[in-house]
Amino acid sequence: MATRRDFLHKTLGAAAASFIGAPLVGLAPARAQALEPPPDIFDAQALDLEFWLKPRTLTVTRPQSGEKASVLYWKDGELIDSGYQQLCHLLRDVNGKSTAPMDPKLLETLWGAQAFVARYGINSPIEILSGYRTPASNQRLREQGIPAARQSLHLEGKAADIRIANLNEEVVGGLIKSFRQGGVGFYFRGGPRGGWIHADTGLKRTWKG
Repeated sequence: MATRRDFLHKTLGAAAASFIGAPLVGLAPARAQALEPPPDIFDAQALDLEFWLKPRTLTVTRPQSGEKASVLYWKDGELIDSGYQQLCHLLRDVNGKSTAPMDPKLLETLWGAQAFVARYGINSPIEILSGYRTPASNQRLREQGIPAARQSLHLEGKAADIRIANLNEEVVGGLIKSFRQGGVGFYFRGGPRGGWIHADTGLKRTWKG
């Protein structure tokens, strides 16, 4: 009988293979000239195979709980179960106080975005505004007028609302979209905190909310 570990290894391996199988274009060395570089230089299709073979440490923050952690969750072609469990906890429903398995493919997208911008000298954590949501938490958001689909992929651990410090929504969303791994929602907002990007592993689509 297949164990949960076997399932996660198979799922993550498939996710990695889908990234590696994407068209690859050589990327010349570059240095960030500003904190908000043009979106067209942030294209995941420019990544080489070596990028996807190195160990993966995802650094995240949760404003609601004040947590911050750097978690090594993948190395030598294998998922590190303890790291995966820690990330599931960090992406939990903070309001509903509930944790669920997160789609490893989503973690790949978040890590890929973070590791990609690090090549330009931008070493910022992924700010997680929302990860997994319980049905009750999702309904509460809807009642408060906050964008939340009735059948949200947050309910399945397949979506996250994120920010990356010093990068605007257009740049972050454009980068996430370039991975071609699911849906991307652009939520532009004014104010000091700005908006956010919704990333999921569902159908490939984009929208503005």
